[in-house]
Amino acid sequence: MMVRHTPLGSGHPYSPDTDQRWPVLPIAGEALRIGSRATSDVTEVTLHLTEILADGSRVTLDVPCAPVARSSRGQQVDGGHLASAQARLARKSGGWETTIEVAATAVSLSYRLTATDGTTTRRTRVSNTEVARWVDEPDGLVAVDGERGVVPGSVSALRTATHVAKVRFSLPLASGEHVAGFGERFDRLDHRGTSLDSVVFEQYKSQGAMRRTYMPMPFAHVVGGSGWGFHVDTSRRVWFDVGEADPSRLVIEAETASPANAAAALTVRTFAGSPTAVLDAFLERAGRPEELPDWVLRLWASGNEWNTQAEVERQAALHAQHEIPVGSIVIEAWSDESTFTAWRDAAYEPREDGGPLRLEDFSYPEDGAWPDPKGMVDSLHAQDTRLLLWQIPLMKMRPHPQGQARRDADAAIREGHLIRTRHPDGSLRPYRNRGWWFPLSLMPDFSNEKAAHWWTEKRRYLVEQMGVDGFKTDGGEHAWGSDLVYLDGRTGAEANNLNPVAYAKAYGDLMRRCGKAPVTFSRAGFTGSQAHGTFWAGDENSTWDAFRWSMWAGLNAAASGIVYWGWDIAGFSGPVPDAELYVRAFAASAFVPIMQYHSEFNHHRTPSRDRTPWNIAELSDDASVIDEVREIVALRERLLPYISEQAKKAVDTSRPLMRPLFFDHSDDQAVWSAPPEWTLGDDVLVAPVLAPGDSWDVYVPRGNWRDAWTGEPVEGGQTITTRTPRHRVPVYVRASAWDRLGPLFPSAT
Repeated sequence: MMVRHTPLGSGHPYSPDTDQRWPVLPIAGEALRIGSRATSDVTEVTLHLTEILADGSRVTLDVPCAPVARSSRGQQVDGGHLASAQARLARKSGGWETTIEVAATAVSLSYRLTATDGTTTRRTRVSNTEVARWVDEPDGLVAVDGERGVVPGSVSALRTATHVAKVRFSLPLASGEHVAGFGERFDRLDHRGTSLDSVVFEQYKSQGAMRRTYMPMPFAHVVGGSGWGFHVDTSRRVWFDVGEADPSRLVIEAETASPANAAAALTVRTFAGSPTAVLDAFLERAGRPEELPDWVLRLWASGNEWNTQAEVERQAALHAQHEIPVGSIVIEAWSDESTFTAWRDAAYEPREDGGPLRLEDFSYPEDGAWPDPKGMVDSLHAQDTRLLLWQIPLMKMRPHPQGQARRDADAAIREGHLIRTRHPDGSLRPYRNRGWWFPLSLMPDFSNEKAAHWWTEKRRYLVEQMGVDGFKTDGGEHAWGSDLVYLDGRTGAEANNLNPVAYAKAYGDLMRRCGKAPVTFSRAGFTGSQAHGTFWAGDENSTWDAFRWSMWAGLNAAASGIVYWGWDIAGFSGPVPDAELYVRAFAASAFVPIMQYHSEFNHHRTPSRDRTPWNIAELSDDASVIDEVREIVALRERLLPYISEQAKKAVDTSRPLMRPLFFDHSDDQAVWSAPPEWTLGDDVLVAPVLAPGDSWDVYVPRGNWRDAWTGEPVEGGQTITTRTPRHRVPVYVRASAWDRLGPLFPSAT
């Protein structure tokens, strides 16, 4: 018989666990749920609780718990590569809970749970917690750096006897102002009238519907009137009510850990001016992007089932055969899936101290998955194709590690390279991943220079000797829980959001040490990610909705300072897209900074779910797909000098490469009602077709433009109905740039 209570839960930001306390910090006069998990033989669970009141008196309660369906880590079962892990976590059994109302004068609680099967009794540890209450505060509790101040009298704090746990305050919103940014957001560009938060989270698909993101930032533009913006200067979780409850107020609630006597518990920085000026001021503090080599602006190709040298070389050959040039290939399933440093089937002697291996330490059997990976890399380079390898920031502990993986884990523990958790007895032990992907894995602390160096040096031979050009730094969302303790003493509440920033930086630093450009390809991030590599929008289905959500995500990310951004063209998960969706998405991708297709692992079932042009052509019985993609990629190749020039300008000037229209037309209300549109740099207006059919309404902002496909002049400041074949999207070139850019576009057919 067993009963378990985990006061803080797993740390899932959106779904409390059955066996935790919720809210984690009880609030005086409000409801408090206390739950547990128990084995199936338990017939009764009781909460024994003592409230310590402000006058020093105590109130003791014995409260029966009721059985409930168990929930764990908030995951719903959805098809795809996570399905089996999700199914295990979705089992419903063994939950018990009760809800009480915390006394209005309570200052702390002490409690435990007991469980019985009728003959035997088991008890949980005693849990102790402070009780907080909301208190009105002077405006100065929020320090404002900038001209815009808080709404007078709007500041309040959630206080305990020892610290300020949260601060709530308002910034003014004027009529006609629009609010954009907040990092990568999938559901819209103007967030006014909505509520959202900033916490790094792996939302597996449907990010737009769930309104969750891998890459949040507590930064936004307020566009209209004189124009301004703000950044909540914290890495902790922040909630925003953007005029939803009160249209005249932007209400901000932020976690803090300030001592009770702090004069200021939180800093907010406000920036005045145009969107470019606001973004530039933000990037001055957050970190500026770095110009990357032109090859990142060419087509990227990837498939999770490209898991042998023969298959990678076959796909590269098919690109050449069909005259669809590819700038880089990303291999996800290349490694032994345990160390993530050795190619699958490679033979070598494990290094006992867990130190880095070199190329000469390995041999590659001819009948293995990768008989000559160095030769493969050299061959790709000879074809002007770069190679990136997939990574995960975890050390798998299931199944129990063997060989080099075991020695690596031993060394990480022995040498102190890992994020830890504080246990009820006060001890620190290695954090075991609480996410549903690679559960119970160990996690290095990339914010620690020594740990980051130890980890990345194990990959050095891949870059320095084998010639790998970058890394897909996937899965940066797995640091869950405020009880995590980083090597510098910060808790998870403060450091978890920054973990993906440090992860990408660590790999970028490795590339620099090896004399190469710091090319990383991440989906997770936070404030500071702007300075570290390239990004994609994460896992998504092949649907028109996902296409639209991804375009909004790119525009919000760009407004937040991300230059090199893309998405999995037409989605990567589930049934393959039909020919129309696929080609429409490919056509739009020609005008997105990172142009990449990718497909999810599908256990090599037939028919294949690869998102290659030839596979889509075969499955849709439409050979024209290949010809259309060839034309799209040829256009992208011709545009490379322009895109490269504009990427450099974006880095130098803070004017986004994938530029939301409000940057250049902040006084034009019509840009906020249009579907996703942007200018690629200064002179190319892009309006992707985001629904079936060839008719699409386009808002053309003020200025003199030329239809890219016909050369016809178009006067801006109007909405026009367009018709384009599926391999072309409505594109307009600024008239002043027509002589230079017009010849790059094929004439209409």
